[in-house]
Amino acid sequence: MAIITISRGTFSGGQKLAECLAAKLGYQSLSREILVEAAEKYGISENELAHAMKSKPAIMERLSLNIDRIRYLSFIQATLCEHVKDDNVVYYGHAGHLLLKDVCKAIKVKVIAPMEQRIAFAMDRNRMSRDEANAYIRKMDEYRKKWTKFLYGIDWNDPSLYDLIINLRDTTIDTACQVISNMTLAPEFQFTEKSRLAIANLTLESQIKARLASDKATKDYLLKVAVENGNVRISGRVKNTEDADRIKTIVSAIPGVRKIDCSCAEYYINDDVIL
Repeated sequence: MAIITISRGTFSGGQKLAECLAAKLGYQSLSREILVEAAEKYGISENELAHAMKSKPAIMERLSLNIDRIRYLSFIQATLCEHVKDDNVVYYGHAGHLLLKDVCKAIKVKVIAPMEQRIAFAMDRNRMSRDEANAYIRKMDEYRKKWTKFLYGIDWNDPSLYDLIINLRDTTIDTACQVISNMTLAPEFQFTEKSRLAIANLTLESQIKARLASDKATKDYLLKVAVENGNVRISGRVKNTEDADRIKTIVSAIPGVRKIDCSCAEYYINDDVIL
């Protein structure tokens, strides 16, 4: 079986396509559920998470790499990885194709639709005027584009990010659903032992980042985490040895961690400790 991620603009038909695929394939369909679960698990409000992922990054945030938003992203990634590690998932939430990186054989789909079609759908669903719908869609598309650039340094519309781009101008949801369903049978997108190991590594990596991002002593540190078969390598700067020890304590308590490499913890540079 497979994992499917659907990237789409506001009111482009991505949700309907995800629901069609989930029903046809017997897959779990996820989007907002990930935000709800992440918010509950890490003790923040769903509105905070949603705002962080959807709102336009301010100039100062782009300059300072707003840590809170990076923290929130780690919560979402950790929660998503827990769901996809056993595959059979359609995810049409925030940047699924980027959160999962290239560690597994996800079918990365982008759905587009003519603006007039999107406006009509928004008017019907949200009881908007035509002008309101047009302005709202353009605003949300711009936010997505800027956030993808801010967080990942890439163009959201770059076709090389996707395995398939579907234009719903002349293609029905049912036809698009059938095309993607056929792709799940292709050998290129089957889960293998290698891909299962890769998603297991990413799952543990994201859990570590989320735990560190939710702890009062370590939440403001931008640390690099690499995981391979339970072996964890952490690098970055902290203020003191107490925080360095706290990081080791947090990570060592996470199930699946076999070994922690913090071999540079004893060195100091400009009153910072390097992990």
